Amino acid sequence: MLEKEVEKYLKKRVENSGGWALKFISPGISGVPDRIILYPGGQIYFVELKSPTGRTRILQKKIQKMLRRFGFPVYTINSKEAADNFIWEVTCNE
Repeated sequence: MLEKEVEKYLKKRVENSGGWALKFISPGISGVPDRIILYPGGQIYFVELKSPTGRTRILQKKIQKMLRRFGFPVYTINSKEAADNFIWEVTCNE
């Protein structure tokens, strides 16, 4: 499965569960997560998408660590199952 397939699946699942999956592009700053996921009530999640065999680069890990220091949850999703688990966690397990 390709990363773009995982991303497309996640986007559809987020939207079907009442959220918004924004593409995160930050000119001048490399390594930011692929998506910012928004849910009602001010819930914000940063998501890095990978193929099942993809690896997180060192720069991406540094950016993720910084986002976590600011108090934001950051997820890496590399499969449809991981996307489903993310949706369950943020919508059903409050």
